[in-house]
Amino acid sequence: MKTAQTYLDEANTAVPRISAQDAIAKHDSGDATFIDVRDSGDIAKSGTIKGAHRVPRGFIEFAADPETKFHKPIFDKNADLYLICGAGGQAALAGKTLKDMGYTKVTNVGGFPDWKEAGGPVED
Repeated sequence: MKTAQTYLDEANTAVPRISAQDAIAKHDSGDATFIDVRDSGDIAKSGTIKGAHRVPRGFIEFAADPETKFHKPIFDKNADLYLICGAGGQAALAGKTLKDMGYTKVTNVGGFPDWKEAGGPVED
């Protein structure tokens, strides 16, 4: 039987995680798509990465599947996708889902507090 930790361990193995500083450099280069997978209530309380798309983890499969009416064009299998959440766990789990769906360039940025503390650009 799998536990929450089992799922998280599998996700952390499948999805590389980078430091906030490296993620900020990638953001500054302008050649990556940043996605905040937290729900709108959490984002409203803290803000998010400047220019980040907001796709809650519970909706990721629908937004990433080009066969659904909910597909979002930001989900391109050739794009570099950088996921962020509150601490890194939801981003890892969402990233594993995207990998399972055939997305190959998926990276876990970790938690938004680390991004903000490192001086990354933010917006409400």
